Amino acid sequence: MKIKIKSLSGRIPEYKTAGSAGMDLAAYLDEPITLQPMERRLIPTGLFVELPPGLEAQIRARSGLSINHGIGLVNGVGTVDSDYRGHWHVPLINFSNEPYTINDGDRIAQAVIVKYERAEIELVDEVNETERGEGGFGHTGIK
Repeated sequence: MKIKIKSLSGRIPEYKTAGSAGMDLAAYLDEPITLQPMERRLIPTGLFVELPPGLEAQIRARSGLSINHGIGLVNGVGTVDSDYRGHWHVPLINFSNEPYTINDGDRIAQAVIVKYERAEIELVDEVNETERGEGGFGHTGIK
């Protein structure tokens, strides 16, 4: 599949290995940004993307930033819809107890391109039973 991208920096997202599911997204900054502990900021990428209908971009944290520095996404996983044409920003949060500085070109997140289907919703009075039923969080135990 081909995806059209406008990049203000000239950098494009890239897969770092042959088996990578996500393309790394880099910060596009005029000057470094320091995230204080528990601070949230939208970090620009300099990217404008044309996703074909039926595709979404799931924006995910980079595992190294998360485990090594406590940097994650405010919303866990973000979605960029196929009809969005604005500037991509990444909503980062510093979960650590230390300030963390982001520089221009730093890889800050990854984008996974995923196919989706739109559901046709049907209002009913009841839904079918299953063996699980209403068993929710933790209903299967620990072991």
